[in-house]
Amino acid sequence: MQNPFLPSPRKEYTEMTQEEQANYGAKQIMEFVASCPGKTILSGVSGYFLGGFFGMFISSMQYDQPFGTNMTKLADLPFKQQMKVQFKDMGRQMSSSAKNFGYIGMIYSAVECALQSFRAKDDLYNGASAGCITGAGLAIKSGPTAAFTGCAGFAAFSLAVDAYMRSENGAPPANDYND
Repeated sequence: MQNPFLPSPRKEYTEMTQEEQANYGAKQIMEFVASCPGKTILSGVSGYFLGGFFGMFISSMQYDQPFGTNMTKLADLPFKQQMKVQFKDMGRQMSSSAKNFGYIGMIYSAVECALQSFRAKDDLYNGASAGCITGAGLAIKSGPTAAFTGCAGFAAFSLAVDAYMRSENGAPPANDYND
């Protein structure tokens, strides 16, 4: 049975009502977001922004030693110079964290989606395997020991997060007020 809110396949886009056009557009967006390229792009973009925020937060906590510099006495500089150095440092650290988080999000999401499509299953093994492949891939330039450690660390973290999210819909524990 045809959904009354979606246009019939034979109807031209220009012949649709405004409501049908809106529903058709929403359907197209949801189909893209549910696809592997859509998930990969969405993970990369959200990882980029999360990484930027994380970098800003970490940079604000490191007021004594700017990122990547050999300056030891930041407090000896005039206030205007201190602010200039700190904001420049914050921008560098935000950019670095944003790129790293976005890259990790894209790799992990693409590998997990590919595994899910290949295996035709949605289970804990996809996330753990994607975590292992992502962790090993990020650390491969540092040698086999680092790749193995990266694989184990990312796989364990992915497995823990997936297991929590799948357990009773991640419900919070019961407390004394639920009686």
